[in-house]
Amino acid sequence: MRIAIVNDLGLAVEAMRRVLARAPQHSLAWTARDGKEAVQRCADDRPDLVLMDLIMPVLDGVEATRRIMATTPCPILIVTATVDGNSGRVFEALGAGALDAVNTPVLGPGGTGDGANALLAKIEMLAGLTAPTVPAPSAGTAARTSQPFAAPAGTLSAPCRFLVAIGSSAGGPAALAEVLRTLPRDFPGAIVIVQHLDEQFAAGLADWLGRQVALPVRIAREGEPPAPGEVLMAGRGEHLALTAEQTLTYTTLPRETPYRPSVDVFFSSVAAHWRATALGVILTGMGRDGAAGLKKIRDAGFHTLAQDQASCAVYGMPKAAAALGAAAQVLPLTQIGPALQRLVRPAAPAPLAVL
Repeated sequence: MRIAIVNDLGLAVEAMRRVLARAPQHSLAWTARDGKEAVQRCADDRPDLVLMDLIMPVLDGVEATRRIMATTPCPILIVTATVDGNSGRVFEALGAGALDAVNTPVLGPGGTGDGANALLAKIEMLAGLTAPTVPAPSAGTAARTSQPFAAPAGTLSAPCRFLVAIGSSAGGPAALAEVLRTLPRDFPGAIVIVQHLDEQFAAGLADWLGRQVALPVRIAREGEPPAPGEVLMAGRGEHLALTAEQTLTYTTLPRETPYRPSVDVFFSSVAAHWRATALGVILTGMGRDGAAGLKKIRDAGFHTLAQDQASCAVYGMPKAAAALGAAAQVLPLTQIGPALQRLVRPAAPAPLAVL
């Protein structure tokens, strides 16, 4: 990949140059000293990946990310020396379309020091982002014949009646906040989210979302069942999956997926194992992770939603889902939360008139 570096500190730029020099499959496209220069450079020469700092003069990394994604969208990785101290800004940048975040590597004696391997691992992961992650449903997989929004007869042994499975990536934090903000505290469905995000930021994202919405938000724990009125998020550097016993588990398989956690892995497990009613939702994101899994959920007889192009920070994952015929409905972001309320808690029938 051709990679651009945006940072106002010379030592940080040099550290990243040395990291890239260790990976001959990648090359340095250009450097920029601030966000304003980066926006113009991307317009003139769009790279395959931008390593974007957060704190810069003239234009910070959040606004630069927002402008780049609006004009000449390309993959952006936030690289900052103060990730932990700027978690709010990190989630703002992710909401604007950045894919992930990592600490800035430092210069060490004779070469790169701390953080070099972590940055290289992120770059390699993002390089494989657009590759398919889970094979299409096999012909031997039997689809459920249940109607959407009604649990199949004899299958009410699940811990709750409704499961809302949501997958998101670039732009996801802001999109998730918008959807969850519309749901009341007594929302009767269980919600499980797989957001493409480094493990070290997962708990911070759950806390950030929890401060903005009525529902409790936390990291999913090994072996627990999804519960009504609660939002659980994947929170490890492994895949989250639903088991036949209707509980959540973390797994390292499949190993070949570029993202951990993978939306496809979770969606596929929901289609295979959930015994009540499921709703699949795919939100903004780059690549195609989640499209094949959403198709499995739809083929299992459950309803599926995808965010529309106009409201996406990055129209990748929803686009792939729509092209695959995985989305029963394509909706603007502002309509997805209200749609979930209607679908999970349909209006009661009108009372019979008394003659």
